[in-house]
Amino acid sequence: MIMVKSVGRSGQITLGKQYAGKTVMIEQIETGVWMLKIGEFIPASERWLQDSKVADDLGKAITWAENNPPQEVERA
Repeated sequence: MIMVKSVGRSGQITLGKQYAGKTVMIEQIETGVWMLKIGEFIPASERWLQDSKVADDLGKAITWAENNPPQEVERA
């Protein structure tokens, strides 16, 4: 679908209510050419969780925790 929009005085365009509240990545391909993609944003400080090794280790830890409930420990 092709849409023709006018840029308002404030430099904004509207995409429609169906996109309200969505996160949009905007890539400037060249001067005057942009590509917009709707997606989810992962903060840089949490990006390490997307690593497959980390995700695997985290999955194993969660499985262990589900199968080993906390136990009370006597303190001296």
